[in-house]
Amino acid sequence: MTVYTEDEEYMTYVGHLIEMPKVQKLGTIPHHYYSTRLEHSIHVSYTSYKIAKKLGWDAKSTARGGLLHDLFYYDWRETKFKKSHAWIHPRIAKRNAQKLTDLNKVEEDIIVKHMFGATIAPPRYKEAWIVTFVDK
Repeated sequence: MTVYTEDEEYMTYVGHLIEMPKVQKLGTIPHHYYSTRLEHSIHVSYTSYKIAKKLGWDAKSTARGGLLHDLFYYDWRETKFKKSHAWIHPRIAKRNAQKLTDLNKVEEDIIVKHMFGATIAPPRYKEAWIVTFVDK
């Protein structure tokens, strides 16, 4: 059992999403050589959630957006697009997330803007800033 699974509030927000086959599939995809994309997404989600909760911000949206921020399935080292991976994958992740659940504006912003620094559009919501920093 891992720490995040013992956090009842956190699991209320994202437990059902983590169990979805499309999210579980991330567990088969390497992420920067040291973890799977699912492990990375849960780490970003749970760490960001704890920060948002401590600050009294929207912890639920932060947890959900953080979990879904990298919901894409291609290998970015091999699959190339006309635009950069930093610009493309958040939009693909948002589209994939919208197929699984309704997203609010904060969650959408978290997913689409989490690559700020590698892209030029800054986050609009403070919760998206948390995920952006934790993801680095």
